[in-house]
Amino acid sequence: MAMAAQDIEALIRESFPEAQITITDLAGDGNHYAAEVTDASFAGKNRVQQHRAVYAALKGKMDGAHGELHALALTTKAPS
Repeated sequence: MAMAAQDIEALIRESFPEAQITITDLAGDGNHYAAEVTDASFAGKNRVQQHRAVYAALKGKMDGAHGELHALALTTKAPS
């Protein structure tokens, strides 16, 4: 089952309520998305730490072959 962009954003927003979040459906198929998340909590964290925090917010939706979200190209940053 594919996920909708608004569902991905809602999951991320639960953990990052003040973030600027942009979700793009890359293939138009509901399975391949790009997400850009800008949040002050990323300041001082390296890219791996930032990405792990976002993946944790997805609550297992990308886990394994049966995950609802197949692919997510992730860009994270702290506000400038």
